[in-house]
Amino acid sequence: MDDILLLEAVERYLAGDMQPEEKAWFEQLRENTPEVDQLVVEHKLFLHQMNNYAGTKALKNALHDSHNRLLERGEINDGKPVSTGGKVIQLFHRYKRVTAIAASIAGLVAITISGMVAYFAPNASRQQLQMLGTEMAKLKKNQQYQNDKLRAVESKIPAEATLTGGGSGFLIDPKGYIITNAHVIGNSNFAAVVNHKGEEYKARIVSIDADKDLAILKIDDADFTSLTTLPYTLQKKSTDLGETVFTLGYPRNEIVYNQGYLSAKTGLSRNGVDADSNTCQIAIDVNRGNSGGPVFNSNGELVGIISTKQLEATGVVFAVKTKTLYQMVERLKDSDTSVAHLKLPYGKSSIRNAQRTQQIQKLEPYVFMVKAYTR
Repeated sequence: MDDILLLEAVERYLAGDMQPEEKAWFEQLRENTPEVDQLVVEHKLFLHQMNNYAGTKALKNALHDSHNRLLERGEINDGKPVSTGGKVIQLFHRYKRVTAIAASIAGLVAITISGMVAYFAPNASRQQLQMLGTEMAKLKKNQQYQNDKLRAVESKIPAEATLTGGGSGFLIDPKGYIITNAHVIGNSNFAAVVNHKGEEYKARIVSIDADKDLAILKIDDADFTSLTTLPYTLQKKSTDLGETVFTLGYPRNEIVYNQGYLSAKTGLSRNGVDADSNTCQIAIDVNRGNSGGPVFNSNGELVGIISTKQLEATGVVFAVKTKTLYQMVERLKDSDTSVAHLKLPYGKSSIRNAQRTQQIQKLEPYVFMVKAYTR
């Protein structure tokens, strides 16, 4: 659709001038196209800001006219000394009712404008950004499903442990180091990870960076066998706008694939307003439970880690960039000698030239469901 025609359609939609059939078609377009949905939200905010500006300008003009009339009648002067005698007291008593009304109107305008800004401006209090950790009700249901499925196997999780959070994660080192989001782990003491076959492994928490929303786990389980290499690598160059990306994660009790594209090279900070260079924006459909999941490009290179999504728009998701992961690992190596041997995957991806279905098959064993516990 032509940009001008699209903008005209948005204006008619917001003004309620569309026929029912056209409105239904446009709402379907908005639901399926994140860019159109975001344009509607931004244009709605723009129109309200223009209305606020018009109201403020009208109020200023009215005050200016009143000021000029008072000057003409000699009841006030324009910067000249004014006697403090009875004239001032008389003027106050004469206009105190008008002053009270003007003050009330000014207060009402201020409250209205503040309310409009609070309602339409993105901010953290309205939870514009939603973390994508698994919902507790669904997590507990998945836990029960797994317990039923593996009831013949003794659980590795202590009976007194409490399930506190969950999401997705993936290996960044074949010896068992896993990256996920900090909000997936929260204040938990330890974790467990489950692979695509339903095999569960105990994991310890190595490091948490709440500011960057990243956490590193280490599989600490005798049943886990270290791997020799990973099929994917960290992306070396920046991703181009519009470049196809995909993710794997656990919004359900089984691994789920989703595809999208890079829609912005920066994300949003936690206040929902400022740009965040540590994240990027992806147009993709994800759900609670995808937090901590990997984002790959078509070459099988790691682009980022799914973190949050924008509530006011469809398919607007933010992922922590790989450069942030690299910086976290390097800082950790400087402060903790026990992880000095942790090596992030670089070089060429072994799935670079494979078909997408083959890439997914190769990647599945390296992506895990993450469950966080306290005891």
